[in-house]
Amino acid sequence: MLTLHVVLKEGFDQEKREFVTLAAFDLNLEHSLVSLSKWESHFEKPFLGKAEKTPEEVFWYVKAMALDDDVPEEVFLSLNEKHGEQVNEYIQAKMTATWFSNQTPSRNKEIITAEVIYYWMIQLNINWEAQYWHLNRLLTLIQVCNQKSTPPKKMSPSEAARRQHELNEQRRKMLGTSG
Repeated sequence: MLTLHVVLKEGFDQEKREFVTLAAFDLNLEHSLVSLSKWESHFEKPFLGKAEKTPEEVFWYVKAMALDDDVPEEVFLSLNEKHGEQVNEYIQAKMTATWFSNQTPSRNKEIITAEVIYYWMIQLNINWEAQYWHLNRLLTLIQVCNQKSTPPKKMSPSEAARRQHELNEQRRKMLGTSG
């Protein structure tokens, strides 16, 4: 969860000669499958992908990320550039310690929408509570489940022969024999 402290009204303290906050709001945001689904329901197009988003679409996504239902519109209108940077950092954050050694670019051109991700959750028996997780963490879990449930690739005959040759060499060295 990301919490943004949004200043709604400032004043100037003449005695201390400094600006003071007169009104503020703590905005709680979550980049999750739920917020993605809300955004796609509103705009009726995929959120994930390479297409640039308009300022209106980005603004609406921040509203979809809000965890509280009763956030005054004034709070969203008071967001500044620093808040935008914090939101972008949060959305881009990995949110997991898991990494993959074979990060080859995917050639799959499937358009990923909220419904596709929900389908993956159903297929992989992922608890529904995960729809509220940070989206990157959920997608990592899906990738881990896919890798763990996929049987290992069979070696080609030449790979199997090479591997057997390496094992035989190791055993010869270990036992001090020549064959």
